[in-house]
Amino acid sequence: MAAFNKRRVWLGTLAGGLVWNIFSIAIQMGILGKRYVPEQAIGHLLAAPRYAAFPVVWIATLFVLSGFISALYASVRTTCGAGPKTALAIGMMVGFAAGFPGNFATATWSPLSRFLPLFWMIEMWGGAILAALTAGWLYRD
Repeated sequence: MAAFNKRRVWLGTLAGGLVWNIFSIAIQMGILGKRYVPEQAIGHLLAAPRYAAFPVVWIATLFVLSGFISALYASVRTTCGAGPKTALAIGMMVGFAAGFPGNFATATWSPLSRFLPLFWMIEMWGGAILAALTAGWLYRD
């Protein structure tokens, strides 16, 4: 594997994680927030998280995933080509792996509205794409 610019990978991690978290918050507060209350009222969702630190851990998790994406982009750009096409492909692959399987299972086996897992999937898939495009845009050898 070719050496890559670790400072730029870190920059892509931080910027991509910030973009992903903003996207995540926009979906949670703007689209899904009002849909949680009825699901909680009928017992499909807990009224409070099992893990009190969940919001902090979730934010950190998106930064970690953004770091994987940033390092992956830096690693493959020499063989796949630098630019948005490669970043988009990486974002789509990581986003699919992070967002589709668990939310497909949730939509299949959970009694809650399929709208929630659909947007949880979009949150992961879209966020990964945005993080990859951000990291790719900032990366320089």
